[in-house]
Amino acid sequence: MNVARAVSDPYSLPLDAIDMSDPDLFQHDLVLPYFERLRAEAPVHFTPGSDYGPFWSVTRYHDIMAVDTNHKVFSSDHARGGHILGYEMFFIEEEAFQLPMFIAMDQPRHDVTRKAVSPAVGAENLRKMESEIRANCVDILDHLPVGEAFNWVDAFSVELTTRTLATLFDFPFEDRRMLTRWSDISVSVPGSGIVESWESRRAELEDMGEYFSRLWRERTGKPGGYDLVSMLASAPETRDMSRAEFMGNVLLLIVGGNDTTRNTLTGSVLALNQHPDEYEKLRRDRGLIASFVPEAIRWQTPLAHMKRTALEDVELGGQRIQAGDKVVMWYLSGNRDERVIERPNDFIVDRERPRNHLSFGFGIHRCVGNRLAELQLRVAWEEILERFRMVEVVGDPVRVRSNIIMGYSELPVRLVPWNA
Repeated sequence: MNVARAVSDPYSLPLDAIDMSDPDLFQHDLVLPYFERLRAEAPVHFTPGSDYGPFWSVTRYHDIMAVDTNHKVFSSDHARGGHILGYEMFFIEEEAFQLPMFIAMDQPRHDVTRKAVSPAVGAENLRKMESEIRANCVDILDHLPVGEAFNWVDAFSVELTTRTLATLFDFPFEDRRMLTRWSDISVSVPGSGIVESWESRRAELEDMGEYFSRLWRERTGKPGGYDLVSMLASAPETRDMSRAEFMGNVLLLIVGGNDTTRNTLTGSVLALNQHPDEYEKLRRDRGLIASFVPEAIRWQTPLAHMKRTALEDVELGGQRIQAGDKVVMWYLSGNRDERVIERPNDFIVDRERPRNHLSFGFGIHRCVGNRLAELQLRVAWEEILERFRMVEVVGDPVRVRSNIIMGYSELPVRLVPWNA
């Protein structure tokens, strides 16, 4: 842990020494007080030097919304630096290994690819998927150990979301954990405990490219497929995309289809255990699942940030941002903004207006799979509450070392049935 930056008391540092890109702040659960200070004292805060270069941190709800909904001034384009801190490190440090994806594109290219994959997570397809998601959920829950400790992350959160992702891609079921692995390494750097080096990371992503290229070739020219690979392979606007662009978009869909739900499934268990009165409310009234799900997504905020590049000089929050500056929208901070959200650090299962959160983003880049994430969470908790009075946390969570993914590698739990 870099104690020079990631100290427990943010008020012990001068403002200009605060660097919100430090992944240690997230891994060691120190980050929220830092954001609280920035919202109060420097809501648009400049970091002149970091491992990712200079950038502005935008920490208040309405300022984040102003950036996210103004794609004409704030660009996501990969050639200008992409959509996350370290994009250059992940994808364009080597010119030969660029992986353009629609979240890192501006219009009109963004809209073309997004339109091609949107039907897979549209209302009609989700209605068809719900029964399969429920069947997978039931199968997983009914095979979990009862009354003894196990890792909820791997046994339930990862397994359910990976099965759903395999369905979306029509991916061979026996190889489904490859999807989890590719998702993990795509947002990991050497030293994270997931990848050993940039070379090994690239080699595994090349393996992913080969695997999906084979699926692409098998499904090209076969209309009627409703999986994501078939849609990309058959849509006139995307069927001629380069291999690199295909890889980039597949990787985006893997991460987007995995991490949001996976980490909220774990975070929701943690939140209920930290707020036992709210857990009791949910047990007494399962109708509250409808408001509980978006509250869990707000409280967890599975993607901590997105980044934009200013295309022109602009004023934001009293600061003058210059063309070319990097601007980071900290969704995690906006979701805890006390100016907009009442008691933002509390988890409230019957919160009024629970969808008033930033976790899915806004504007043209709003998460394309947000309804699928909510569907999985709703079905999962309907089935959990049917079987268990409590998913009891029996040990400390282990968080991943990332300033992008608000995630967990371990959460020890014990299942308590209703008749216990």
